[in-house]
Amino acid sequence: MQINELSILTITIHSSCENKLNVLFDFIGEDTLEANAENWLEIVPTADQLLAIAICTGENAVLDEEGHHKLAGLLKEIVSFDSLTPVIIMGADKTQLQQEFSPSLLNQVVSYLPLSCKYNELISALHICQICKTEKQPVIYTQGSTKSFRSMVGQSAGIAEVRKLIGQVSTTEANVLITGESGTGKEVVARNLHFLSHRKDSPFVPINCGAIPAELLESELFGHEKGAFTGAISSRQGRFELAQGGTLFLDEIGDMPIPMQVKLLRVIQERTFERVGGNKVIKADVRIIAATHRDLEKAVEQGDFREDLYYRLNVFPIDVPPLRERSDDLALLINELATRLEHEGRGAVRFTANALLSLTRHPWPGNVRELANLVERLAILFPFGVVDINDLPAKYCHAEGVESPQPPKLVDKIKNSDIVSHHSEAELVLPRDGVQLKQYLADLERRFIQQALDQSDGVVARAAEILGMRRTTLVEKMKKYDLTKES
Repeated sequence: MQINELSILTITIHSSCENKLNVLFDFIGEDTLEANAENWLEIVPTADQLLAIAICTGENAVLDEEGHHKLAGLLKEIVSFDSLTPVIIMGADKTQLQQEFSPSLLNQVVSYLPLSCKYNELISALHICQICKTEKQPVIYTQGSTKSFRSMVGQSAGIAEVRKLIGQVSTTEANVLITGESGTGKEVVARNLHFLSHRKDSPFVPINCGAIPAELLESELFGHEKGAFTGAISSRQGRFELAQGGTLFLDEIGDMPIPMQVKLLRVIQERTFERVGGNKVIKADVRIIAATHRDLEKAVEQGDFREDLYYRLNVFPIDVPPLRERSDDLALLINELATRLEHEGRGAVRFTANALLSLTRHPWPGNVRELANLVERLAILFPFGVVDINDLPAKYCHAEGVESPQPPKLVDKIKNSDIVSHHSEAELVLPRDGVQLKQYLADLERRFIQQALDQSDGVVARAAEILGMRRTTLVEKMKKYDLTKES
């Protein structure tokens, strides 16, 4: 039931219910933030971090004049703060509020509960809030920034042709159909088209037509009115409305069901639509860019895609080449991806020439998306390091004909060194008068134990690890030589 990392903001407008809401929600395991009508805007996080706002109006169900004034002002502030966050009112009389408050102020109120509500009533109210939260979809805005488009790099003939086509069509209103294998960067092309168009200051709204169940896709695209279907507890804008004045990106258009293809075709032709369950005609001032990894011409022949919709979308086709045909771009792409990770504070990694040669031999079935995942993985495995061919995962290691440089002799020296190697041969020469070997070894052992303790800042377990002995053995020897961590 509980949505992870979301909190309920509890606001009290009467001293009689201070802390009561928090106790109530804590009892059922919900995280809360406590505030009052005067300071809640200073305490509240972003709307995306809230499951709901719960307002306690006091023990008395009927509001007095002061309570009426406070609640009205609070509801106005909530509407201005975020018009989609669900609100629960606890304590006030529902009938009184609906008679004295305008519908616009109560539009976000999803439940009215008494302070002495039952467990099931509270759970039901939170369930409604959860439905509202899951229906609220994020919209990506470009805000005129080129940061999102940095992956459009490369000097190969294929990517140069894509850039040329983008430049030719971006300033027009023509519908564009982007084709290419999964992971080739079709959305990157769509974002470039939007950014270079006169619509760049308006929203870029993407939707994956293959990731949304068929029965929900119509509501996602066109929105719905309150009560249009079970669970539609409030009106909601669809992607066409959210993209007004901007660009609507229909990703994986080839997976759209036939019935929805008919409705989409009508919108493209008439440039108008209605919400599900509504009869108000809404103008569709959007530019449509579609993308698919499927062969739509073949789908048309097989009856899986409408021919008339195909020709409406395929006004200006752009085909994005797979990464295996862009081997010349691989080094530039890797550098771009590594630089992005470094700028985002997620580590950095560099590649040797042999590693890059090996990667150019890989077929890259996942294309640029697969490459991005690999670079991120290696940045975690070798933070701020250099990756050689032998450091690559096995399936990316194509070492045929590649001569790896021999490691310097210093590597073998380091591997074979031990603690005794710090002593020169001169120190180990037997004195002319002989030596008391037992005492000499005891002194040597004592000095080494002391050095190990110094290096480990007195941590006995670490010192034992340095000396290659058990901790209990080291403790006994420390007692034998009267050594302490402090000494």
